[in-house]
Amino acid sequence: MKILSIVGARPNFMKIKPIYEEFKNRKIDQILVHTGQHYDENMNRVFFEDLELPKPDVFLGIGSGTHGVQTGAMMSRIEEVLKEEKPDLTVVVGDVNSTLAGAISSIKMQIPVAHVESGYRSFDMRMPEEINRILVDRISQFLFAPTEDAINNLLSEGADKKKIFFVGNVMVETLLLNIQKSKKSSILDNLSVNTGNYGLMTVHRAENTAKPEKLIGLFGSLKKIDTKIIVPLHPRTKKVLEDIGYIQKLGKNIKIIEPLGYLDFLCLLSNSKFIMTDSGGIQEEALMLDVPCITLRENTERIVTLENGANILVGTDPIKLTSALDEIPKREKSYPKPPLWDGKVSKRIVDAIIGHPDLFAL
Repeated sequence: MKILSIVGARPNFMKIKPIYEEFKNRKIDQILVHTGQHYDENMNRVFFEDLELPKPDVFLGIGSGTHGVQTGAMMSRIEEVLKEEKPDLTVVVGDVNSTLAGAISSIKMQIPVAHVESGYRSFDMRMPEEINRILVDRISQFLFAPTEDAINNLLSEGADKKKIFFVGNVMVETLLLNIQKSKKSSILDNLSVNTGNYGLMTVHRAENTAKPEKLIGLFGSLKKIDTKIIVPLHPRTKKVLEDIGYIQKLGKNIKIIEPLGYLDFLCLLSNSKFIMTDSGGIQEEALMLDVPCITLRENTERIVTLENGANILVGTDPIKLTSALDEIPKREKSYPKPPLWDGKVSKRIVDAIIGHPDLFAL
């Protein structure tokens, strides 16, 4: 059996790591393809080193572009790799354009697809990720669901029950494998902060950065709180703030830093008082680390974080954000953990692939 796994963005690296190691432990031949969808040489090097991932067997170097241009370029190059490698199965993770390109290219060549993190739905078709999730789930032969609500979403859409496998959250497995290692990070000392005396924020989605007034309102509301806020600033967000001349007008409690590697960010998150984010995976990591999360979106596909009391949705409404920040001290200090969010997710995934050869037949 030969497995071809496709990654393209940093969250993909975290999701593929345990699966890659499980295939390796079972001596299954595998090819790791990096599309280069999100590529910064230093950041990619740090993530691969932090996660101890091997150098990709194939690097496509696609780079940024509009969704159509980027996805089309990926499909063309991935098709070439598939023709050469002739894998028995393609594994795609998450919901980025690399995920969609890998799935479509494979299925058109009659190569079955396994989708890890299947069934998440925000029910917001304005999100490119939502479109990617729905399309990839529709054409995949293995649907690896992280939560029970993800399974229900798949069933409600008519997915074949025999293709659905409840395996848990593979990114949580990566977190559990690295949490002790992250404690060796010197990031707290470098930033002169102590455990629990700062907030953390990440903001990068187009829905929040396309209109500068949203960012102005968001950062403006943060000036009103005493807590120091550390912001590893995404390049897209930084450019918007610089273009409108607002980066010099941020509150004195705002500390802008460069994007971080996985272990440094995990250390900063686990020791923070709260996290504000528009990321998907960070909502889940916050739940696992018992860090209150405020999500800067109108909706979320990570429904379990809301149900378990770990997350508050505010969009970028300054009033809602201020209210959520006021509520943080009243929140529970620990949250129930979802079923199967443990260190055996990759084992369940590989067991399912090996144990269901009938799903390889298209």
